[in-house]
Amino acid sequence: MPEPLHALSQASAPWWQPRVLVPAAAALAFVALAAFIASGHSFAFDTKLVLLFRDPANPAVPIGPTWFQEAVRDMTALGSFVGLFFMATTATLALWLCGYRHLAVGLVVSLLAALLASNGLKIAIGRQRPDIVSHAALTFTASFPSGHAFLSAVTLLSIAGFVGLASRRHDIKRLCFALAWVMIVLIGLSRIYLGVHWPTDVIGGWCLGIAWSTIAVAWLGRKMAASDPA
Repeated sequence: MPEPLHALSQASAPWWQPRVLVPAAAALAFVALAAFIASGHSFAFDTKLVLLFRDPANPAVPIGPTWFQEAVRDMTALGSFVGLFFMATTATLALWLCGYRHLAVGLVVSLLAALLASNGLKIAIGRQRPDIVSHAALTFTASFPSGHAFLSAVTLLSIAGFVGLASRRHDIKRLCFALAWVMIVLIGLSRIYLGVHWPTDVIGGWCLGIAWSTIAVAWLGRKMAASDPA
């Protein structure tokens, strides 16, 4: 049965619980990565992992048959601005039409702020894209953090969290988060496979996305949900 809203918006959890420790650790990891990369340093494993997805005899060619390469491009498209826009629009309209208008507005505010933050961080840090392999997809911005990784994490985890608040059912919330994480991981790996991001770009994007979406759901989402139908 649906749980009352107050059961989903209890007082802040103790700091040692995973739902507090995980986003806090993710935020610290992102700050450490950003500082390290902005200072001009690099990671040896970045190069090794990028080459792991390439034909040893010809690094210009990704591993796997042609159909698999095309499938990876389809997966990376889900994390593009267009792909995430349609997902976010669908979730926002669904919340709005179901009467959760404050939650719908909160979701839009969180995602627009994340988009601005992504572009701002890319400009501020200015990391170059991988130059050791040919890019199998077009790129238009700097490398760190990966916009696909960051924005897909923010969008999908925020949607899962906001839908969970609206449904007030833990089974629905768990299902949404499970599906979100499958897509987030595949989108992030696709960016490395296509040679358009260093692995640390993707890791940084994931870390920031986890921290951002957690705050959005725990603070903004629950604040908005309190104003929506009981």
